[in-house]
Order: sequence, then structure tokens, then C-alpha cells
Amino acid sequence: MKKWYYYCLYCILLIVSISSSLAQVNEENKKPFEISCDVMSRYVWRGTDFGASPSIQPGVSYSFNNFKIGAWGAYTTNSPGVQEVDLFVSYTIKEIITVSITDYYFPDELSDYKYFDYGDTSTRHIFEGSIAFNGTEKLPLSAFIATNLYGADARKINPDGSTGGIQYSTYAELTYSFRYFDTFIGFNLTSPDVDKGESGYYGNKFGVVNLGISVVKEVPITSKFNLPLEVLLITNPQAEKIYLVAGISF
Repeated sequence: MKKWYYYCLYCILLIVSISSSLAQVNEENKKPFEISCDVMSRYVWRGTDFGASPSIQPGVSYSFNNFKIGAWGAYTTNSPGVQEVDLFVSYTIKEIITVSITDYYFPDELSDYKYFDYGDTSTRHIFEGSIAFNGTEKLPLSAFIATNLYGADARKINPDGSTGGIQYSTYAELTYSFRYFDTFIGFNLTSPDVDKGESGYYGNKFGVVNLGISVVKEVPITSKFNLPLEVLLITNPQAEKIYLVAGISF
């Protein structure tokens, strides 16, 4: 039954996308489609290293009114590596608040994975709901909080020792933009019971899991084209890890 629920959800999103695109077809100077590709020396997401290798990260999105719908992926260069394909839909209110639903999916390339498996305990999908404050010119502070709502989240342990439902793992992040760089701090807001054998999705206790600084420089390639180069110093105090990551964006 749940499988058909998600099929219907995808169909509704598709219908909304097509209807809104037809309504926008006569508007001038609109570029609703965006494509991108980042090449990163390491894929570090919310303080966790995914794949321990360089990562190629393509993306495509379509915007209409205040909605955006799209797909994003990450593919490590080692084999077998950690691969990821995400679908998302978001709605932005007055460019300040953005509400999103994301379907994260991590294919297992060592097996004959089934993308449309949405079983409660067998799916590799993770559905996340999030809300973000995007900051303003006068207040260059952004805030973000996200919770896993369904799927392959960390699981609770029942009193009898059996595996229970998901923990609804929650992550929050603050970013402050200075003139030449950004600083960020991310928190694991879920506190698993390690005595029962529970483990966390972001970490094994409440606390800081993502702390660092980001610097972007425009590298001139031609007289009309600059290539954005980003360097990030990322630490995970809870896991006692540190990463120096570089990436370019197309």
C-alpha cells in the first residue's frame, strides 16, 4: 500500500510541474531549468565522509513560481563506492523561508538493487523534511533543520531487544557569511540509547558533528568565463575527524 502512495505522490508532483510550466511558457527572460556539475576532492556531507574518494556531483532542477523540483547525485570515483541519487521538491516564501521534501537514495552497486522498493525495513530510500531560513542582506545568517521521516534511518531498539521504528534523526545547521568566507556549525539533535545497541544517523550522541569554514574564489579561465573554486575545512568534533576539501563548479 505504501508503494502506491509514493507512486501517487510522484505523479502529483509531475502534474503540478507540467501545469505550472505551461502557465509560465509565455513569460520572457525566464530560465526555469538549471543544470550543474560539481567535482569535489571528497564528498563530506553534514560532517560525514561518503566514499573516501573524489566525487562527481551532477544536478538538474526546474523552477516555477516559488516551487523548485529537481534531482541531484553524487558518484565516487573508487569502485565499489558510495553512490547517491536524490529527488527533491521545495517551496520558497519571499526568498527568506524554504520548505523542502527530499528523497535520498543510495544504490547498492554490488547487488541487483530495486529503486521502487519502499518497504519499511527493506527500502534504501530516506525521506527527509526540512525548513530553512535563508538570511537577508542585513542579516547574513542562515539556519536549517531537517528530520528523517521515513525509510533507512537509524532504528530504535524495543525493550525486548527487537528492532523498532526509525529514530527520526534530526540535524540542524547555522551558517554566517562574512565578506570573504562563510562559517558553519551543524548539530546532531538525536540522542540514541547506546546501552540498548542503538546507533545514530549523524552521530551517537547529541552534539556538534559539522564545524568549519568555506572560501570561494573565482578563477579566470577566459575573458568571459570564471571557474568557481571552493575550499572547505571541515571538522567533526564528535567523531574526531577533519577534512580539507576542494571543489570546482560548472
